[in-house]
Amino acid sequence: MTGKIMQKLDAAVDRTKFYTAADAIALLQSLSSNRKFDQSLEVAVVTGLDTKHADQQLRIMVELPHGTGKTRRVAVFAKDAKAAEAKAAGADIVGSDDLAEAVQKGDINFDVCIATPDMMGLVGKLGKVLGPKGLMPNPKLGTVTMDVKKAIGSAKGGAVEVRAEKAGIVQAGIGKLSFSSDKLMSNLKTFMDALGRNK
Repeated sequence: MTGKIMQKLDAAVDRTKFYTAADAIALLQSLSSNRKFDQSLEVAVVTGLDTKHADQQLRIMVELPHGTGKTRRVAVFAKDAKAAEAKAAGADIVGSDDLAEAVQKGDINFDVCIATPDMMGLVGKLGKVLGPKGLMPNPKLGTVTMDVKKAIGSAKGGAVEVRAEKAGIVQAGIGKLSFSSDKLMSNLKTFMDALGRNK
């Protein structure tokens, strides 16, 4: 952002005022009206968790009722009937050994990776490639499953992964500023409720 834009944005915020979530969303939407692209709304929450301790780790999937506004490409490791089910459910990429070979070569043109349990022997070998990108399938996140149809629907429908970082902060995109304020507030409430339940 240019200095002038930053000055304008900074001047619009009253740093002595406490903003409710609804007020903050309304302000952000008013400031985004003359932008050339549809900005995402991200939320950051200080949880107070100390992620150095195993019992204070937080990693969950949250299904936002109105999605994130982003189109996500989904890859599925599956064979036979489950591969056919994944294709029918709208997966962008479906494969097994061929998909593993492409990933090993660095050909990763997807945002979410799902695998059936029987494929984890193969997928596990890709941990060094998928892990650092946050793409490794995980049963806790619902991305290692026999119900590939549900997992694909969730990924494409706006589920977001929430993970506590080192300082116990979680961040996630909860929609686009072009969404109605009601939809953004609904997504925010769902996000915060999920944090409360899982913290």
